[in-house]
Amino acid sequence: MNYRHIFHAGNPADVMKHAVLALIIDHLRAKPAPFCVLDAHAGIGRYDLDSEPARKTLEFKDGIGRLFGRPAPHPALQPYLDAVAALNPDGDLRWYPGSPRLARALLRDQDRLVVNELHPDDWQTLKAEFAGDRRVSVQHTDAYHALKANLPPREKRGLVLVDPPFEQPDEFARMAEGLATAHKRWPTGVYALWYPIKERPAVWRFQEAVENTGIRKILMVELTWHPEDTHTRLNGSGLLIVNPPWKLDETLRDMLPALHAALPSTGGGAKVDWLVPEA
Repeated sequence: MNYRHIFHAGNPADVMKHAVLALIIDHLRAKPAPFCVLDAHAGIGRYDLDSEPARKTLEFKDGIGRLFGRPAPHPALQPYLDAVAALNPDGDLRWYPGSPRLARALLRDQDRLVVNELHPDDWQTLKAEFAGDRRVSVQHTDAYHALKANLPPREKRGLVLVDPPFEQPDEFARMAEGLATAHKRWPTGVYALWYPIKERPAVWRFQEAVENTGIRKILMVELTWHPEDTHTRLNGSGLLIVNPPWKLDETLRDMLPALHAALPSTGGGAKVDWLVPEA
């Protein structure tokens, strides 16, 4: 998958991923103790939907374009939609927050954000985006090295997002190995691993590899918008969430069908299940 994110920003995969991310951070905010968010594949921070690449694909029209400026299909989507609205105060949808901007919008004074991006041009853009922000650290290294270098965080609470561009054929394997290494360093952290659903056997192999790490309490969250009868398109996307916040599974079982109904589709649906239970 050749993946420069500006072509896909705000599409249905982004909407699902970022809505779940916002919910996790919202749960972390419920306790007064500080937390840290580590975004291992940060991109550029925010995306201009009026830019030529975004206008070339118009993928955002079937994603955030179906939700922006309208009542939330479910109350649990509100933290995410509020963050998008805050970036577009004039009421016109132009800017879309990537995961770094979304996380930053939800931080409190005592919280911290670490964003990492390997692509040199995107790293420079990301640095400019957060220049002078004392709560944001911008790093330029391999994502899996960033996990080793930053975990465990001094706050002892927080979220790690692993969201690769899937340009490498071994990305699924690297994710599973990276999670195993990171979890050994910080077993109590919340981890969210995003994956595309294009070829289901590849997803099964990835999930089996994660199961084989021996890590417990892993929630599987998927949203598909096409029947899985072709390998030539993105049929959906998923998240594996390690140590999900309390009752997140119940909230997502209620929220994701409402989100699916609000987005265009030719089939598919929502799935929330335990890949590995707590015990």
